[in-house]
Amino acid sequence: MALTGRTAALALAGVLVVLGFRSVTGLVIVEGLLAAGVAVDLLLAAPVRALRLSRTGDTKVRLGETASVTVTVVNPAGRALRAVIRDAWPPSAGATPRFARVGVPAGGSAQVRTSLTPTRRGDATAATVAIRSSGPLGLAARQGRHPVPWTVRALPPFRSRRHLPGKLSRLRELDGQHRSLLRGQGSEFDSLREYVVGDDVRSIDWRGSARHSDVLVRTWRPERDRRILVLLDTGRTMAGRVGDAPRLDFAMDAVQLLTALAARAGDRLDLLAMDRRIRARVIGTSRSAVLAAVTDAMAPLEAELVEPDGAAMAAAILAHAHQRCLVVLLTDLNPAAVTGNLLPYVPSLASRHQLLVGAVADPRVEELAAGRGDAGLVYAAAAALRAQAERSRIAEELRRRGVMVVDAPPERLPPALADAYLALKAAGRL
Repeated sequence: MALTGRTAALALAGVLVVLGFRSVTGLVIVEGLLAAGVAVDLLLAAPVRALRLSRTGDTKVRLGETASVTVTVVNPAGRALRAVIRDAWPPSAGATPRFARVGVPAGGSAQVRTSLTPTRRGDATAATVAIRSSGPLGLAARQGRHPVPWTVRALPPFRSRRHLPGKLSRLRELDGQHRSLLRGQGSEFDSLREYVVGDDVRSIDWRGSARHSDVLVRTWRPERDRRILVLLDTGRTMAGRVGDAPRLDFAMDAVQLLTALAARAGDRLDLLAMDRRIRARVIGTSRSAVLAAVTDAMAPLEAELVEPDGAAMAAAILAHAHQRCLVVLLTDLNPAAVTGNLLPYVPSLASRHQLLVGAVADPRVEELAAGRGDAGLVYAAAAALRAQAERSRIAEELRRRGVMVVDAPPERLPPALADAYLALKAAGRL
């Protein structure tokens, strides 16, 4: 049961009446009338327990976008329902409105729509719907909760999507509109066409020409159906914030662009997210569904405040990639972490696979390195320069061991990683 503000106002008015007459009889009359009104309201209010509630709506939404979830209220009772409904969601779900007033006739139904604009990745779960059923006098209400579970997953934002048309255009140059006349490493036969003046004679297909009246030449294209294994580091260094978000979030954006591009290129992409153990896995998904699967798997991930296990990462790579493929490791070029966890295992991995390391650089470090003017800025600049030198040393050490390294600020990492993939594909090194 719940009393309304109208009841409090009437009680206050009754107090003034009693004080005016200074009579016990007046007090009894005022309290009796108020209690009778409350009792009538409770008797005539539609029962809350008898209501039947169900949900429909979105189950996934990109971070920053808005989803809609609808609660349907069915009133099987013989009395009309006048109620205030609160669909309870966690604060990070950004649910609006907080309360909704509904009127449901006897035997009828009504819908309450809630808009969700999540402010963080992951699953937002609504456990109950609170209902306050008011009587006709508006003095008292029946109150109860119904468990109506529903989960909306907030997916990582795909901010680098704007780079996809440009990368697809570059891909078409490699594998669509412009065919190569000379076979190179990592290329496969595409088609035959008629010889035109200027074509290289080495590309002539003499057997095909003998079966036709025209001279035919072979064209080649980069091989398809290559395999890419993305290993997303979820260790402590990826929890470090660059600007207003953790490094892990920017790495996810780069993974999405690479996944979309690889799927359009006809290559297969698998994902492992791990630190000391595997946190997410997407293996063997079709090219048409891989982007959705990868995005969904990354949504609930958070960086763990533990040191990643380099031996476990290397073992996972070798266990999932039996044939030579492109291994893309999204991590941070932290000297302590890379030296102790990654470098010891690079030779064995590089001998079997093409390694590509992508890392998020902090633009703030570059700003600090340029600082001058007072002692504080000079000390900060010295520390920033030392950090840059250590980062460059680690990157150079990886390159000497045959690893491609892409170290770029958050906005530049996704297109730079995509460019590195296209360069490897053009060179036939996948």
